[in-house]
Amino acid sequence: MPKTYNFIDLFAGCGGLSEGFYAQGFNALCHVEIDPFACETLRTRMKYYGYKNEEDAVLEADITSKDILAKIKKVVGDQTVDIIIGGPPCQSFSPLGKAKDDNNMQNDPRNYLFENYVKVLNHFKPKMFVFENVTGLLDTEVKGKSIFKMILRRLRRNYKVASKEEMIVLNATNYGVPQERKRVILIGVRKDIDMAVEDVYSAITKTHYLPGARKEAKEGLKKYVTVKDAIGDMPTLQQGQGEKSVDYPNTYASCNAYVKKIRKKTDKKLRDHVARMNNEKDVERYRVMAENHWNFLELLEYRPDLGHEKKRVFFNSYKVQWRDMPARTIIAHLHKDGNQFIHPDPDQGRSITVREAARLQSFPDDFVFEGSRSEQFKQIGNAVPPMLAEAIAKAVKAKLDSIEQEQDNNV
Repeated sequence: MPKTYNFIDLFAGCGGLSEGFYAQGFNALCHVEIDPFACETLRTRMKYYGYKNEEDAVLEADITSKDILAKIKKVVGDQTVDIIIGGPPCQSFSPLGKAKDDNNMQNDPRNYLFENYVKVLNHFKPKMFVFENVTGLLDTEVKGKSIFKMILRRLRRNYKVASKEEMIVLNATNYGVPQERKRVILIGVRKDIDMAVEDVYSAITKTHYLPGARKEAKEGLKKYVTVKDAIGDMPTLQQGQGEKSVDYPNTYASCNAYVKKIRKKTDKKLRDHVARMNNEKDVERYRVMAENHWNFLELLEYRPDLGHEKKRVFFNSYKVQWRDMPARTIIAHLHKDGNQFIHPDPDQGRSITVREAARLQSFPDDFVFEGSRSEQFKQIGNAVPPMLAEAIAKAVKAKLDSIEQEQDNNV
């Protein structure tokens, strides 16, 4: 009988990373998250999977609090922790965060939240860990010191951890996610275990090639999943249209391969497909950009009447997500406006909905996000794509199985 492995999820967000581990049969012992709306989403998802202890297992808590270990231990009890997963908030490591801060995030306390991850890790000492963050982590310096080297040094106290960029940076597109999203994935194997951490990465299997890939890089892989593949079946909407829950208009048999992966045959509903209201000028910008396949600079050149009132406008302020390509990286800024995520259909003239954002992040269609639309967008933008998470979880599970087998053979 297959062994069930237990995990703790730190900085859990709405549960994108844990969703991948749920899909591979892992058992959640505890989620730690400070945001109340994300915590409600985590509890709802635990109930979906049949858990009865979601009120206790989802710790709505500040991980920097002095009693956090005591709180986690109370929930975990005497159960074995096989793996710890999670990733500290990334705003202080991201180019966008640095660009918005006058001091380049040098004094941001979130630079050191990894210390709290390490504290919990070194207490429970699971066989393995997964630590996720943005690629900006690799070159972030605070007061002249590399944050990445600092994190490696702390994690390597009890674990073998790889550091080669070509190994630790994964692109979600390679794992069937209809989105270009590169992330640093640090995996650790406890030092007393006879296994190279490189073996775990080798087991994370790519399934799709990237746009522009050379012929040799395509061998044995499927074509990347596009925006059209992900959201082309969704009911058309104009700004302000849509309902919280509607009947899904298509048959399961008519769904493409991607949609069949994230929709259950028995699921008859489509949730949170509601379009924002936008001003008339934005709607016209959306329509014209999508129709002409323009970026924002081209819009300014050919339609100066649609220029922005603000003097300083970034190239990425308005961006159409093209049908025949993966989406750009879904970000939490979506909770403020959808200008960077314009629907590719010019006849709709709108930004993407919550469910479309969830589709582009590879969340299952039956995944319920709690809170207002703004809070839902924030949760989705901050999440790890579940399909990427599942590829990691599958590799981790295979290696944990081999560790168990080795231990059994030595008894």
